[in-house]
Amino acid sequence: MFRRIKIIWLRNSSNWINKAVAWRIAHIPEKYFLYLLSLIIGLFSGFAALILKNLIHFVEVRLTNWFAVDAISYWYLFYPLIGIFLTVLFVKFVVKDNIGHGVSKILFAISRKNSRLKAHNTWSSMIASSLTIGLGGSVGAEAPIVLTGASIGSNLARFFKLNYKYITLMVGCGAAGAIAGIFNAPMAGIVFTLEVLMVDLTMAFLIPLLISAISATSLSYFFMGEGVLLRFSHVSPFEINNIWFYILLGIFTGLL
Repeated sequence: MFRRIKIIWLRNSSNWINKAVAWRIAHIPEKYFLYLLSLIIGLFSGFAALILKNLIHFVEVRLTNWFAVDAISYWYLFYPLIGIFLTVLFVKFVVKDNIGHGVSKILFAISRKNSRLKAHNTWSSMIASSLTIGLGGSVGAEAPIVLTGASIGSNLARFFKLNYKYITLMVGCGAAGAIAGIFNAPMAGIVFTLEVLMVDLTMAFLIPLLISAISATSLSYFFMGEGVLLRFSHVSPFEINNIWFYILLGIFTGLL
């Protein structure tokens, strides 16, 4: 009944966006639309991860290509200060809003703001973090890209008039896609979303998270290959006889 009333109200609206949303509600089942939207959000989040990686690399290369990187240079002392100064100016005069720490801002939005994140969060954190990180600031790219991906999911879900439960799911899809895209690690993106962001998630909602994380990873891998932020190689194989050491380590760190 409520679904039918909503369709009638949207169709009678003069806004073409509302009419398009009404057509979507009438012709595309909710489950399949969530799968499609999670794919779109995953691609956008992966693209945002690509932009952030390349922005950081571009700033770093432009600052260090005119002197020997293995030589002593006092510019290494001034660059982080310049990065912080430029970031403060950008936030104060361009964004004009507190972008804060990405993860805490997402959790606050989920609990207090019906999972609504501002539109500028889809780009402001990327620019600010690329200035800070590219100039040598002691910060990471995880929180900015998570906030960017979550904002993409939130704004797209609100654009299509989804309810709070599905907006929160799309916030999680954006965050999972962002982590997966920046690190080329889809399982890490899903685990991050399940452990840090989502407090009430059914098993059926795992499929959109999987779609978003895998699509973001595929896009990032297609354009960047193995050029991820964290690279590693196995120096020794896993041996089952050492499992007791891992168990003791887990107990010790758990108690700690």
